[in-house]
Amino acid sequence: MIPWTYVAAAAALTAVIAFVVGIRWKGSADTRRMAGVKEVSSRIIQDAKRDAEALKKEASLQAKDEWYQAKVQFEAETREHRREFEATSKKLSQREFNLERKADIIGKKEREFANKVNALLARERIVKQKEERLTEVLAEQNRHLERIAGMTEAEAKRQLLENLENEARTEAALLVKSIKDRAVESANRDAKKIISLAIQRCAAEHVTESTVSVVNLPSDEMKGRIIGREGRNIRAFETATGVDVVVDDTPEAVALSCFDPIRREVARIALERLLEDGRIHPTKIEEVVQKVSLEMAELIKRTGEEAALEVGVHGLHPELIKLIGRLRFRSSYGQNVLVHSKETAIIAGIMAAELGLDGDLARRGGFLHDIGKSVDHTVEGTHSKIGIDLVTRYGEGDVVANAVGAHHEETEFASPIAVLVQAADAVSGARPGARRELLETYVKRLQQLEEIGDSFEGVEKAYAIQAGREIRVIVSHHLVDDAKAQSLAGSIARKVESQMEYPGQIKITVIRETRAVEYAR
Repeated sequence: MIPWTYVAAAAALTAVIAFVVGIRWKGSADTRRMAGVKEVSSRIIQDAKRDAEALKKEASLQAKDEWYQAKVQFEAETREHRREFEATSKKLSQREFNLERKADIIGKKEREFANKVNALLARERIVKQKEERLTEVLAEQNRHLERIAGMTEAEAKRQLLENLENEARTEAALLVKSIKDRAVESANRDAKKIISLAIQRCAAEHVTESTVSVVNLPSDEMKGRIIGREGRNIRAFETATGVDVVVDDTPEAVALSCFDPIRREVARIALERLLEDGRIHPTKIEEVVQKVSLEMAELIKRTGEEAALEVGVHGLHPELIKLIGRLRFRSSYGQNVLVHSKETAIIAGIMAAELGLDGDLARRGGFLHDIGKSVDHTVEGTHSKIGIDLVTRYGEGDVVANAVGAHHEETEFASPIAVLVQAADAVSGARPGARRELLETYVKRLQQLEEIGDSFEGVEKAYAIQAGREIRVIVSHHLVDDAKAQSLAGSIARKVESQMEYPGQIKITVIRETRAVEYAR
């Protein structure tokens, strides 16, 4: 057999021979092809040269055109800059002229000022010399007066100041009394006229309303049905209404106790309807209470709308309308707060019209002044502060908010409207028959009045009279003179205002008795 190496060598030799033959054949073909390529390349080069010459000429023409346009634009901009420069130069020249003229004026004024300063310095030296001379003369006169009077300068000054102080205090007290008397006389006359007119035009009833928390029963047997088996009915009723039902020995009656007058009223109506229906069980109780609650919400809204329409206050926020309606079930000293608010609004509006002020604002402030009482049992704070927050939250203006907050002087008066609202509130609350007061509270108020009167120096005895609307103070004529009596009355009035709460006003009368005693011998 032939070895594999010989076979491989023969194959390799055959391949080399074939490669050489292929290269030679390809070289002859490439030679022929290169000749054609050179001819084509020559033609392409000639065409490119012609195109380049054309492009060169075109670019040259375009560059010359752009250069010309740039030149024209540059010349135009140069002319414009030249004009601006000339205008600026003129302005600067004018400003420089003005500055030079002002500098001349300032220089002239400086020279005048320097002359005046020199004159003042000369006068100051003269005045100082005169003051020194005057001091010497006064010292000499004081020494002469001390020798004559036998008193030192300090003693004379002290005695003179004491005399002047006593004289000034007496004159001031007399002047204050005279001014106050004239002002009070005039103010009382005008105020009585305006208030009497307002009261005459506001027809109001005596207090007859009070919060009812007692439900009459047809018989004592109904108490057992209200309580129910093992107390399930009364528990269901108390849970649904939020009130306490008091079943005691009172014949044919049960009491409803709750701090919220709305809940108490809902409970009263619901219990009366259950008694009329006769079916008293937890399911029926929940049904009736829910129905009465919806009716009460509608009643509150309708009541607020009718009250606002009655007093002529329009555009109130719906939430304020509801809060006004809730006042129907709120009372103060036995006076219904909604009725009181309407009275205050009407009186304030009438007084504002008489004084030429904005009657609409006065009615609005008077109508909303006690709005805080609708929620004061659930919100912390006084009803005036709560009222300010409510009216501000629901879009009322600063004048109305100030009238609400200032009617008990918890904030400063910011407008005459606030003063009118306070006056109307006092008139509505202090008129005869408007409010009633517990005996214990009444007696306590009288005692406090007398204690305040007795607390001042020089007072022998104070007596509260006229159902606490006047306090008469008897003073010692040795300790209190006529001038101090007027001042004492004002001091007592201010202390009463700061320490007591009362409807209307309290009159303070200071009585000083002068006794002249002589003996015939």
